[in-house]
Amino acid sequence: MDHEGLDPILLLDQFFELWNQKDLPMLRLVTQQGFSKLSEPLEALLTILERCPGKQKGRSHTLGCHILMDFQAWMKENPQVNLSSLPGQKALALQQRALDLLMDTQPAFVDALISIYQLKSLDPSVLRLHISNMHDVRCYKEAAILAIKLELQEELQLEKMCVPLILLDKLSLAESFVSGHSQLEQQLVTLLDSWCHPSFSVGSIHKLYPGLTRSKQNTSQIHPKVLTKHVLRLMEKFKVDPALCPNALHKRRLDTLRYLMYKTFVEKGMTEENWIDHVQNVVADDVELQIHLVELLAKYHSVRKASQWSLRYNVPKNRLPIGVWETQRSLPPNLQQIFPNDSTDSEEWLPRNADKFYRVPLTKDKVHFVDTPEALQICGSAVLKKGGVVGVDMEWQPTFGCTSAQEVALIQLAVQEQVFLLDLCARGFCQHPGTISFIRTFFSDPDILKLGYAVSGDLKCLRATLHPWSEEALTAEGMLDLCNIHQIIQKSKLSWIQSGPKEVLVGENATEKGLSLLVQQVLGRPLDKREQMSNWERRPLRISQIRYAVTDAYCLLDVYSVLSGNPARFGLPADLSSVSSSKPQTNSDKKQKEKQKKKTKQGFDQKECQGASRVSPPHSGTEKGLLCGEKPSEDSPPLPPQQLRVVCDNMLQGLGRYLRCLGVDVVMLENSDDHRVAAKLAQAEGRVILTCGQPFQSLRSQVGEGRCLSLDCSEKARDQAVRVLKHFNIQPTPSDIFSRCQACNSDQYVAVPRADMVKMLAERGYLQDHENSYCTLEKSCQQEDDTLTPEVTPEPPRYASQCRWASLSGLDRDTLTFPGGSPIQLHTVPPALLQRIPLFYVCTRCGKVFWEGSHFDRVRSMFQEVLRITDEDSTSTEAHLKTVLQS
Repeated sequence: MDHEGLDPILLLDQFFELWNQKDLPMLRLVTQQGFSKLSEPLEALLTILERCPGKQKGRSHTLGCHILMDFQAWMKENPQVNLSSLPGQKALALQQRALDLLMDTQPAFVDALISIYQLKSLDPSVLRLHISNMHDVRCYKEAAILAIKLELQEELQLEKMCVPLILLDKLSLAESFVSGHSQLEQQLVTLLDSWCHPSFSVGSIHKLYPGLTRSKQNTSQIHPKVLTKHVLRLMEKFKVDPALCPNALHKRRLDTLRYLMYKTFVEKGMTEENWIDHVQNVVADDVELQIHLVELLAKYHSVRKASQWSLRYNVPKNRLPIGVWETQRSLPPNLQQIFPNDSTDSEEWLPRNADKFYRVPLTKDKVHFVDTPEALQICGSAVLKKGGVVGVDMEWQPTFGCTSAQEVALIQLAVQEQVFLLDLCARGFCQHPGTISFIRTFFSDPDILKLGYAVSGDLKCLRATLHPWSEEALTAEGMLDLCNIHQIIQKSKLSWIQSGPKEVLVGENATEKGLSLLVQQVLGRPLDKREQMSNWERRPLRISQIRYAVTDAYCLLDVYSVLSGNPARFGLPADLSSVSSSKPQTNSDKKQKEKQKKKTKQGFDQKECQGASRVSPPHSGTEKGLLCGEKPSEDSPPLPPQQLRVVCDNMLQGLGRYLRCLGVDVVMLENSDDHRVAAKLAQAEGRVILTCGQPFQSLRSQVGEGRCLSLDCSEKARDQAVRVLKHFNIQPTPSDIFSRCQACNSDQYVAVPRADMVKMLAERGYLQDHENSYCTLEKSCQQEDDTLTPEVTPEPPRYASQCRWASLSGLDRDTLTFPGGSPIQLHTVPPALLQRIPLFYVCTRCGKVFWEGSHFDRVRSMFQEVLRITDEDSTSTEAHLKTVLQS
């Protein structure tokens, strides 16, 4: 090389000219030649990169990146050029300059610079200081990536490195930071678990990092429910001791307990025996959960049941709900214990409600438990027949998200006239080579037609169950998934399908879909699914559990028989196996499809309300004409808000308040409610779910297309409300404003004249500090009737015609409570209002008191663009209210 060498600045000018001309082949040639003319290539490269334009973060196709990649290729041809050939101080200076480049350049530089300048050989204290400086200038992501590549994780403070990443919704990078370092993995899981504690405040964390951007999307990731999910996932991924995650496990068990209460006592979709099994497993020896169980029982069920469980767990007196202690003491000895109804021996095979549901045409002696090699051999002789048809189903213990590992407890194999139940919980049976061989042979035989419904989930659990005992992967051939066939039936244009049931009433007030719906449509009656969430690991199984397991497998044979006998009637091809042979969508296919959707969608109607389509109400009791997700056609007439019923996720409570304010029937989830509650309400009451963020995909899968709408979390609640109204073509009028109680969603009020309100306030002592005002009010009310009915009806509220009005005679005069038990909330009425407000309006459900004020004008102004203003006379409204008041 020439001692003087080529000036690197001049060389950069040549590079830049070729880059602008987009002549990349010539640029590559010039770089190779130019590097050879440099007297100090390693130093010159840094000079070029420091002055190179286009160092924008996140861009890999920049001039600097091309130069760096070409230099690496050139070094391979010139191995004599390396850092080791330089004096120690000079090499150290170059390494420091290379580090400084990593401060503000794109990640594509990192690997190359580390390799060229041997940055891993630097003193760890120097590297730690550099990463600390990157933190100071808020390069949190870049600092973490550099630390990973330099293998410095154990030299750095986990909280300092990972907390900003989590707040920026980059938990995956934090996972990469700790991965492979067991101590750090444990610390990360423990940190996230501490954030699941009820007393944790994300605000205190944000104060430590005031420069971080706070968006609703990022903040939603710090919600206890989301954190709990991450903690449990990482606990299993990193094999962390569950004892180190007490808060997340407590939160998940608490959510599970609430779900079980709702499932059993509200939806009535679970038997008491199953409920007791699950509750005991969930609560275990957690004292706080035991106390919470008693509180929930007092709320959902009865004080007596709460008293029984409080005795079982010896809940301290000072932690008992009102009335439980007294009920405890009054219980006779035979009612002081909880004894589940063990009907294993006494229960009859034929259920009591046999006429409501599909019934298996088998007697109990046709059901065979298989838990020994001898019984398995008998099963094989009936099941492993070439050309045979077998209904397949599996059951496993519900974990309610407390652990992702679900192992099959029971495999049901149904052939004509008999059903075999393979008991994988039997001691030594699952691990027995004969059992594993039988399962492999059965599922891999293409000459045995195996019928299932949504079989992918069953097979996934079965593979996880067999994995410890067999390294060979389980293959499945000859499977016909009736779920795929059911989808074709649902999408068919056949009138009898379209007019038939879309959802099936199961249990007492629960809706069921899936296989139960298919059985209903094909065989005429649904399945009884109340044992679905049983404890399938208990032995012996109850008769009702055995009956359920047998039914789920055998019904597949009957459904297949009808469908294959007349496929055209159901809009199916003659060869049903051709439906199942189509490949299911992979995750990558789904992601690609979603990306394509995002590119083609325009406007809110397509972008925000994904998959909106007409869905029939879940049961006949649903209000006629109710919208369930359909986007009306452009030429359809506007609809009143009373025809839209929604349930708002707990992330959209502001939207819910605005919609309710405009007359829409809105149920809002509490902050502590699980998202699954929204799905249950939507199914049971025919509501549309309004949500945002991650819960959308999960909720949509539970309620079907068109029943779940996703909104932009970053929008203001008012703008979200306008979008929803326009999407459904809902056009409120001024008379709809405040037609529903803002506190409880009821649309029934009672009108209370001023004279009666004064009397009630005085009787309850709310006017003691306003004696002068009270005397004046008494005089002004002298002409009013002494009863609770005024002679002159004041002007009614604007929303009078949109509400149901109850008579004041239904109010208990002594307790001032309504028939539902709610007292009038007199404490919310300021005495100063009595001088100018002639008429008050009280919600009969919650007792909230309202009166005419300035809120109406504000709401009307906010939603002027969607309100329909008319000049209709209010005479009929006034007459209607007067009739109610005088009744």
